[in-house]
Amino acid sequence: MNFEAFVSDITTNGWKVHGAEVYENGVLTHSFGDTSENIHELYSITKSVLSAAVGIAYDEGLFDLDRCVLDYLPKENVEKMSSSQKEDFGHITIRRLLTMSVKGLPFCAEGNNWLDFSLACKIETPEEPGFEYSNISAYLVGVALTEAIGQDLCAFIEERLLKPLGIDKYELGRSPEGYFYGASRMKLTVSGLSRLGLLYLNGGVYNGKRILSEEYVKMSSSIQQMNREGGYGFFIWKYRTGFSFNGKWKQKCYILPKEGILVSYLSDIQDDSHDLLQSMERNILEM
Repeated sequence: MNFEAFVSDITTNGWKVHGAEVYENGVLTHSFGDTSENIHELYSITKSVLSAAVGIAYDEGLFDLDRCVLDYLPKENVEKMSSSQKEDFGHITIRRLLTMSVKGLPFCAEGNNWLDFSLACKIETPEEPGFEYSNISAYLVGVALTEAIGQDLCAFIEERLLKPLGIDKYELGRSPEGYFYGASRMKLTVSGLSRLGLLYLNGGVYNGKRILSEEYVKMSSSIQQMNREGGYGFFIWKYRTGFSFNGKWKQKCYILPKEGILVSYLSDIQDDSHDLLQSMERNILEM
């Protein structure tokens, strides 16, 4: 491992990387930049945080992944739906939403009532799963989970996930109606992101305390829906022998349990280049 070469690539190329950490067998071995002082945007890594919250509720029998999402949503919103929309959404389970297996949803909701907007969206071939990435899928899971646990989801995440991980610097974003958004708008430090990754690296245990069941960790981080990127779990991407949490502008946490390696970094590189990833793979993973 040549972490110094990775840092050199960052500084030489002027890549806007806020900070980076490498853990080997659960021990922090390398760090760069701002890893613990400031919080930064996670973008879609927020979905992986939501997945962990789903796991806590699933482990406690509060959330059935194979029930229709309509079973959990507020009745007043469901009653507004047309009969054809109810029929189409009748095929959509929580699992389908977690795996981005609902085709036809727009990328994001619009207006001031995202729930009504989402439930009015036309689903293509609702009975046939197919990968199509949409923030609405995560938003609907968040709303359904809120109703299932009977508690504000932001408070649930703070109490049941962030606090046990020792994360005290964060920001949680909401929808216009006040639900935890679930798809984006969350901020963490690099260190906070690494702690979430360590929870998964250790099979649901952090600092000797079990937060997620090993069953849920394996299920959520394994391939549940194929896609062109190699596979998708429950808001978690397949990566090499392990998996990753991915954000829009190169916010990443790569978790490789077989190798005992975790690499996390938060960046603000707003392009489609793969230079940072290639440097990380070349200098950190290619040992």
